[in-house]
Amino acid sequence: MKSLFSLRLASLKSGLFWRTFFLLGALTTTSMTAWVGMISVVQHEPMVQQISAQVISVVTITHAALTHSAPELRRELLFELVSNEGIRVFPLEDDDKVEPPADNALMPDIEKLVKAKLGADTRFSSKVNGVAGFWVSFNIDDDQYWLMLERERIRGLTGIQWLGWASVVSVVSLLGAAFISSLINLPLRRLTQATRDFAQGKRPAPLPEKGPLEIMEANRSFNQMVDDLQQVESDRAVILAGISHDLRTPLARMQLEVEMAHLSDEARDGIQSDISQMDDIIGQFLDYAKPTEASSFTNVHLSELLSDTAHEAARLPDVRIATDIAPGVHAMGNPTDIKRVINNLIENARRYGKTPGQDYTEIDIKCSVKSARVTIEVQDHGVGVPAEQIEQLLKPFTRLDAARGQANGAGLGLAIVERVIQRHNAELQVRNRDGGGLLIQIVMKAL
Repeated sequence: MKSLFSLRLASLKSGLFWRTFFLLGALTTTSMTAWVGMISVVQHEPMVQQISAQVISVVTITHAALTHSAPELRRELLFELVSNEGIRVFPLEDDDKVEPPADNALMPDIEKLVKAKLGADTRFSSKVNGVAGFWVSFNIDDDQYWLMLERERIRGLTGIQWLGWASVVSVVSLLGAAFISSLINLPLRRLTQATRDFAQGKRPAPLPEKGPLEIMEANRSFNQMVDDLQQVESDRAVILAGISHDLRTPLARMQLEVEMAHLSDEARDGIQSDISQMDDIIGQFLDYAKPTEASSFTNVHLSELLSDTAHEAARLPDVRIATDIAPGVHAMGNPTDIKRVINNLIENARRYGKTPGQDYTEIDIKCSVKSARVTIEVQDHGVGVPAEQIEQLLKPFTRLDAARGQANGAGLGLAIVERVIQRHNAELQVRNRDGGGLLIQIVMKAL
């Protein structure tokens, strides 16, 4: 479960969607920045020439109009300039509050060209006496005047429009990057979900065999793999049924023959013990090979299941069971398989975890719920297992006889437990118990 959680966390951090999105976004931003820079460089000189010519033309025409018009018509002329052209003319006073012109890349070159035409004493300002605009001075005889143009007429002096267009292009580009990333990520997300469902024992819906050639071939291969594995599972079920019948039928016949044969009690007990051991080994093989289908999962009342299992095990003469089971605990799972897990753990403790100095096994079964997680613990009071050998306990066909005492079986008890627990997306931990013995902990999601 920890590894699965880490994998999902890593997928959020380095998912293909976000990688593609950020790469496309970075590429678009870089391209747009380069484009804006190139346009700015290429258009710099033409814009300077255009704006300078416009300012010179307006000032020259206004100067000529005011100079050559009759004095009684100047007021009307100024009114028309304001109404129709957005041009205002004010006397230039020594006490005017003048702010410097706008600070941008075009203004120095504009000032240079305008002063070359109108005179070196021409002044520029972005605000005079608190009134914002494009202000330029000119002379009529010995009198000085301010001519104010509205900023909208002098395009390109600020980067607001560029910033607006750049923002629009950026938003559209990021939306396009998200859309492209989704198209790229969708087939892989479907494949990932189908793989996860299949790993959990579910049969996923066939993936669509369309789109780019690589995606189409991957989906076709996955669909074929699912069909092949389903056929293998079906064949295995038939084989398991045949093995169970073909092997246990002769054993039953041998058991009957032993009962009817004229044998000594010692010989009969020995043969019956061998037959029983063979039957147990066959059962372990079948339990290990039997799959746990997620489709068989139901709402399992774990409290009742654990209590019933502990009550049944307590009937064994060499077992002492103590329980601490929280009431009303539920989880999704296969009740038959979960009960098989608990029985295997009890049997494993009974065989290998006898309490030192006693002829019986003390087993503690606990069940608790915390933060929507169910914790089941089965522990004995035996001698435990060397720490360096604990991992080997979960491997198939492993029995640590030297540490836990000789016993019959194929060494599949804990391997069966781990296999079933994995199918339930639960977590299995095996460690030595404080005070002696082995503690096996199962953590699964609660309902």
